[in-house]
Amino acid sequence: MSEKQVIQPGGRLCGEIQVPGDKSISHRAIMLGALGEGETVVRGLLRGEDNLATLQAFRSMGVTFDEETGGTLRVAGRGLHGLHEPQDVIDCGNSGTTMRLMTGLLAGQKFFSVLTGDRFLRKRPMKRVVEPLSGMGALILGRAGGEYAPLAIQGKALAGITHRSAVASAQVKSSLLLAGLYADGPSTVYEPHRSRDHSERMLRWFGADIRPFEDGVTLYPGSPLRGGEVVVPGDISSAAFFMVAALIVPGSELLIRQVGVNPTRSGIIDILRRMGGHIELLNERDCSGEPVADILVKSSDLKGVDIGGSVVPRAIDEFPVVSVAAAFAEGSTVIRDARELRVKETDRIASMCSQMGALGGRMEPCEDGMVITGGEPLRGGTVSTLGDHRIGMSLAVAALRASGPVTINDTDCTATSFPGFWDLFECARKD
Repeated sequence: MSEKQVIQPGGRLCGEIQVPGDKSISHRAIMLGALGEGETVVRGLLRGEDNLATLQAFRSMGVTFDEETGGTLRVAGRGLHGLHEPQDVIDCGNSGTTMRLMTGLLAGQKFFSVLTGDRFLRKRPMKRVVEPLSGMGALILGRAGGEYAPLAIQGKALAGITHRSAVASAQVKSSLLLAGLYADGPSTVYEPHRSRDHSERMLRWFGADIRPFEDGVTLYPGSPLRGGEVVVPGDISSAAFFMVAALIVPGSELLIRQVGVNPTRSGIIDILRRMGGHIELLNERDCSGEPVADILVKSSDLKGVDIGGSVVPRAIDEFPVVSVAAAFAEGSTVIRDARELRVKETDRIASMCSQMGALGGRMEPCEDGMVITGGEPLRGGTVSTLGDHRIGMSLAVAALRASGPVTINDTDCTATSFPGFWDLFECARKD
């Protein structure tokens, strides 16, 4: 039976919190730790359902893990060529990152594998990785000509590639870079805008010969990956819900400790500051090749802004909660160049417009974004996550400023990226 949460409005957000580890970095730490030589120790690993799907995928290919308390994971790396053929289909659950990155990694193995996922993942487009991987010599079959999972992959010898991606997608780029580890020459990926660079940073941390440049990156194969220690910072996508909540609830002042502030992911900070949000970065430092800081947020009077261009891929996962901030801003906010939102776990443009509309918000969908009229009072009512974790948590933030209780149905999906969200959400609120 699906879970539901009832959010009572009000309650300042005060004190200090720490959000779970970064989902994207956790995926990559598991993957590269498995492909590294020697042991890798991952501290602060996110144990969300998406990351557990990646963990189980590598278990099925012979990698052993020792899970300790406190989010520490020890990975017994098998090297680039040490994986073995899984005995069953690999279930990626709801995780697009797992499926797309694993497709690239498995394309260069010497065995056969099949990737599938839940009903949401089986609707998400995969040809964006299947086509360029086929150009490297990969043999990948899937539904609708490789557009949808399940994907059947017969590993083969791969050739290097020069690929110009039509969209700024870290998953596409990372899939090709992982395949490039097994290619006979360098692989270069160009992007229209720079997408998140966690793969590049972690590949370099593990010893790969990888060379970013202004509008792309080149990986040169041949270097073994070396195991080591990876410290996973807090996920800025998870912190974003608390940032927006503290901004829109009067009297709030919240410190979020040890959050990853990678410049390819920190678009949410830039957007909220442009809207007039009081956000400070304190104690900035480096952690396993990733920039980290403590984020201080104070309640603020927000104003509507136009959002588009290069900031969009730097904040693509945060747009549901950005739209909530815009609903409480003065004036209108226009979000454009964000067509990618339509092919996430749900069509997040349609999802936010419909669910916020049920509470009285004014959000109008556009082909590549939405127009949000701020200042409309929200009423209590019943809404749904629609099976999308980020929709559900964004609605919880909006409910803080509603005129009555808001019931959110199907909230079990939030464990995909943020196990423990509901407890932390209530803990951060003060009367």
